[in-house]
Amino acid sequence: MIHVGRGLYRPSDWNFELEAAARALSAASPGAWVSHVTAARLRCQLLPPWLADSTELHLSKPRALPSVRRRGVLGHTVLAREDEIESIDGIRISTRSRTWLDMARRLSVSDLVCMGDQLIRIPRVDFEGRTHPYDTLDGLRSLVGRHPNLQGVVRARQALDLMRVGADSAPESLLRLAMADAGLPEPDLQLVLRAGDALSPTADLGYRHWRVAIQYDGEHHLLDAQALSDRRRDKAFEAAGYTVLILQKDDLADGFQQAVARIKRIVRTAGLDHPHRSGFADAG
Repeated sequence: MIHVGRGLYRPSDWNFELEAAARALSAASPGAWVSHVTAARLRCQLLPPWLADSTELHLSKPRALPSVRRRGVLGHTVLAREDEIESIDGIRISTRSRTWLDMARRLSVSDLVCMGDQLIRIPRVDFEGRTHPYDTLDGLRSLVGRHPNLQGVVRARQALDLMRVGADSAPESLLRLAMADAGLPEPDLQLVLRAGDALSPTADLGYRHWRVAIQYDGEHHLLDAQALSDRRRDKAFEAAGYTVLILQKDDLADGFQQAVARIKRIVRTAGLDHPHRSGFADAG
């Protein structure tokens, strides 16, 4: 066994395993809780690629307790309410919402938007086993309001203004932000082809006004069954007079710059073909 810190030991042949490390740290640190990147990874919250495989161990403590002084552990002394911390399977850990706020000190506004969009999205009960989002915009605003002096709180406020219900993935959030930066009107999210029809196909985002449907197809869309379903979805939109734009990881790689230019051209054409549809001037 190798001594890691006060009350902490690990086998000499130990390979890093986040949950086991967090559990040991939590057990050895009464009154403290796992937080920041460690909490985000344990909960599978959306993180940018450069943090997605982080092995950092973060531990937070209230001001009343001594500072964290463990080798290999990044300690934080913070103000947190009891409802911002919970115990999950024996590990004291910050809530998803509090973790999002803690990450504001480190993430960019766009990464905070992606992480926040995941918190407020409406879940698909058949796949996720839950019916309510993890939080709401109002709930997150209330949380931010309770911590006006927290490092990164300004970025958190900026992210709140840009977050929207309806983005199911980080690429969808980043695409929406790229469209906004380019001056395009705000798109509809989870655009339903046939309103009121529970079986209606949907587009990740788009413009009903201009009959434009935009899909971001990640790697799982390459599977044969999913590809067939996607094609039926796209044909349904096309039959209803929509222009369908399919985006993939190559579009994400350049920050959706080429994709946004294509969307602008499509919207411009739609506006010219249908001059009674007002508002195109906003698209630049």
